[in-house]
Amino acid sequence: MGILEKIAEIEKEIARTQKNKAQLLEPSKSAAAKGEGFDVMKSGDARVALIGFPSVGKSTFLSLMTSTASEAASYEFTTLTCIPGVIEYKGANIQLLDLPGIIEGAAQGKGRGRQVIAVARTSDVVIMMLDATKGEVQRALLEKELESVGIRLNKSKPNIYFKPKKGGGISFNSTVTLTQCSEKLVQLILHEYKIFNAEVLFREDCTPDEFIDVIVGNRVYMPCLYVYNKIDQISMEEVDRLARKPHSVVISCGMKLNLDYLLETLWEYLALTCIYTKKRGQRPDFSDAIILRKGASVEHVCHRIHRTLASQFKYALVWGTSTKYSPQRVGLNHLMEHEDVIQVVKK
Repeated sequence: MGILEKIAEIEKEIARTQKNKAQLLEPSKSAAAKGEGFDVMKSGDARVALIGFPSVGKSTFLSLMTSTASEAASYEFTTLTCIPGVIEYKGANIQLLDLPGIIEGAAQGKGRGRQVIAVARTSDVVIMMLDATKGEVQRALLEKELESVGIRLNKSKPNIYFKPKKGGGISFNSTVTLTQCSEKLVQLILHEYKIFNAEVLFREDCTPDEFIDVIVGNRVYMPCLYVYNKIDQISMEEVDRLARKPHSVVISCGMKLNLDYLLETLWEYLALTCIYTKKRGQRPDFSDAIILRKGASVEHVCHRIHRTLASQFKYALVWGTSTKYSPQRVGLNHLMEHEDVIQVVKK
């Protein structure tokens, strides 16, 4: 390829980048303008959203993990809409969504940021793709954007009982010693939200911000996995430092490094269990597993097999780690564990 052809190719790429950037950053002219839908129908056993700045390797990751080919190039804003793919792992179908790159000010609607964040709210786990060569800057900016729209990453819901009432003023109690909140501060916060009659009970030492989250009530608490890509471009000491951070995994999509460990960690964060079924007098069917959330009971398994099975249920025989001996005769409330085998006996 000659120099002139190379220059022409670079000019084409620059024009393409500018066009994509304009398409993402400029809002549509009319509110009712017709366009392609952004959200994707939920399918599979779990949903994982890929969030990150432009050009950190989200599309490459999707193409590596699934059979879906998402367009990837060395310029920003290659992905303009939500591209779904499916990871098949341990018998489960995990839906992976490749979302357009988030930019600063996404929470205010910049660069289709609101749609991207709205899709992230509906997922079970967020994978935050970060460029290992950029350090901690990207992570802090993305966390700030998600916090501002009510997504709380790797946090549990505050253990505060709050109930507005018709009258009787504010009733305040706590079962623990409060170091960050006081009764007066709680009353001030409630008055700010025009609440003058309510019952409040603190069961743990929470901050004022966490109490506000409980009042507002539209916060989403979800697990997040910080994935540092492009580790082949940094030193071993930096890789070791990033890998030791909580909720973090280091990978390289270009050299296909550590992808199997990422899948294992993702499975733990999704908290899924595989349950196998067995007919009387036959071997268990290990080819087709029932995928449920951790903490699922025999009743949940029955509902998944058929909606009328729970009403005709007599007892179940269970083999696996959830039983004291195999097989154990159990009722509807017995909690199942990963890779248990169940045989349901009807009335």
